[in-house]
Amino acid sequence: MHNYGEPNGFMGFISEIPLFFKLFGGLIFTFVVVIFLIVIIKGLKTWTSNNNSEVIRRRCKVVDKRTEVWGGSGESSASTNYYITFEFEDNSRKELYVKDNQFGMIVVGDIGELTFQGSRFKEFSRTNEQGSSQL
Repeated sequence: MHNYGEPNGFMGFISEIPLFFKLFGGLIFTFVVVIFLIVIIKGLKTWTSNNNSEVIRRRCKVVDKRTEVWGGSGESSASTNYYITFEFEDNSRKELYVKDNQFGMIVVGDIGELTFQGSRFKEFSRTNEQGSSQL
């Protein structure tokens, strides 16, 4: 015989969980959703800002390269981000994320023309001027 006044199935399970655990679980769920939304909004703002920026081409020198490795614990594989720092004629610098194939083709000390849009690397065209301390 079935008593229709009592919850059954999943709702019965939920009704037996103490209030503290319901609140704690709700807070964790809310926190995860908020962080997820912040990451999406920040990415969209950067993407929009880059798209609204003008494409700039400037003479520069490559002064540094670095990698950032993340992940890779247990069964998951590691990922690597690649960055190159460019120094312009006015001694200002800009570090840009580049793809792995671009990272391997550019060497510290290279002089050339950097094309970028906001924080987005577009292209680096090397010139034949090597070994010069001035741009």
